[in-house]
Amino acid sequence: MCRTGFRLRGRHEEGALVSNSYDFLSPGAQIPLSGADGQTAATQALASAAYRDGKLDALSEADAGMTVVTPPKLSLLQANLGEAFARAVQNRMLGAARNELVQSFGAEPQTVVEHCLAANRIRQERDNRLTGIMVVFGLVFLPGVLLWLGAFQLRSTIKKAEGSRTGLLGSVVLLVVGFFAVLFVLNPPLTGFWSQYLRVMMVAPVLGWFWAKRICERTAKDLRDRWAGLVSGSGVGAKIPEAVPRTPNETRAEKLRQSLAKLSAEQQSNVVFYAGPKGILGMGTRWGDWQMAEELTPREGLGEIHPFRSWDVIKAVHGRLRELERGPLHTGGFPKPVIRHWVVAPIGEGAKKVTRPTGADVEGYTVRDFEIQRICNEQQFGKGNRHYLGVQFVLWDGQLVITLLVTVTVLASTLRVEVTGHALGPVHSLFTSAPDPKEKKVSHPVKFWETRTVAMPLVESDEVVRLAARAPLSRFPQVLEYLGGKIVLPEPFGLRHTWASAPWTHRFMADDALRAATPVLRAVHSAAIEVMQENGVNTEKFATRSLFLSTSVQSATPSEADVY
Repeated sequence: MCRTGFRLRGRHEEGALVSNSYDFLSPGAQIPLSGADGQTAATQALASAAYRDGKLDALSEADAGMTVVTPPKLSLLQANLGEAFARAVQNRMLGAARNELVQSFGAEPQTVVEHCLAANRIRQERDNRLTGIMVVFGLVFLPGVLLWLGAFQLRSTIKKAEGSRTGLLGSVVLLVVGFFAVLFVLNPPLTGFWSQYLRVMMVAPVLGWFWAKRICERTAKDLRDRWAGLVSGSGVGAKIPEAVPRTPNETRAEKLRQSLAKLSAEQQSNVVFYAGPKGILGMGTRWGDWQMAEELTPREGLGEIHPFRSWDVIKAVHGRLRELERGPLHTGGFPKPVIRHWVVAPIGEGAKKVTRPTGADVEGYTVRDFEIQRICNEQQFGKGNRHYLGVQFVLWDGQLVITLLVTVTVLASTLRVEVTGHALGPVHSLFTSAPDPKEKKVSHPVKFWETRTVAMPLVESDEVVRLAARAPLSRFPQVLEYLGGKIVLPEPFGLRHTWASAPWTHRFMADDALRAATPVLRAVHSAAIEVMQENGVNTEKFATRSLFLSTSVQSATPSEADVY
């Protein structure tokens, strides 16, 4: 699979700072390249939504109503799930006036956005052809087109009414219009030129419909193939040539390239947000909490403790956590974890946006190392952001994200080492479902005891009319959203956590989250006690407390630790 992200100038190694000076002015067009995790299941599941069809309400049901669905003013122009999702995600993540985003751990948001751009481009190419058909058959034979569109609109309105006869009544409406069409063809009420016009006026829209149906069928097959490929893991990369400027004067392509580069840089930020009972946005709620807090007393025979700081303990813990993937037995064990220093900013549960820190201590979207060290040593009580050392496991191809955060505080003569567990579950099953085959089984006309499979058209009659009616307005997306409805994404918005479900419903995912806590906790305690021993601290109480926690964590069960 070809890589489809954008190359940035700056450091992108693990834990490194991301420069804000994006490579915007380098000569030549840059080919989009994707991140290393571009083929993960979570990324491709979210990207598949851009190619889907179906009702728009399904997206709101997937996140318990957090996504607001605006109903259409005209049902004939209503948007489907893929159209609304691709448009909303593109605007929210690439818009010039957008708010800041929440990181999508376990997924590549840039890849998802690129698929949204590709899906919108495919639909725009289809709409351009349909617009040509509407110009030829719509403007020249406008009365006939309006009559047929009115019939379909009336039929769509009738279908929304309750009752068992709505389908039959809607079909009657089309039959009545068809009767008048045949009547005008056989016996027009006028003479001369207008009699011929009336005849063609009712037939021309039908011919245009057949032509439009072929275009819609071809595009629908392409979209459904991409949808099925992404869900199955064999999908191809998104092609967005409009994001690669070929000349210095292509300002639109250059702005799109810069927006994608900004999105990639924001994903690498080391600032996360704690939203109360919602937990850390992007990492999930806190399900476990283990604290070792004892008094700092000098070892027997020493008059005082050698001075050390919280950062000294954190550095030792960092080094010990990097050894988690090593073990005495060759039994698989831990994959290589992602270990980073995080700056955690508090926000309210109902906050509508997040604000990342700025200033001389911030480079791009990343807080510098010396500022992280200062926060770790000094901002442990009272206002201000806090420091956490995180070890993160991205499992199940991105469907499970396990994050264990470590913080060390020293208040008066008490040193506290706290480990908290966060888990982000798989994306909703709506995004992992494959397209249903358009076919049905019928009885054999002669051998009634046998059945055969009959292929159905990918696009039904009503869908062709809907797409043809929307096509001329595709150049005016705001008007189309007003008339056809849209979705409003929940805030603060992040692709991964918005549609994540609980990991505890999956037996093996739950086991992985519980099993990760014990070795991480022991590694943290071991490193902390070693630092205290080197600095003359009596570690007897700390060792006893560590053994107690090591015993209790073996029976750890998920709980709502963030709900007090």
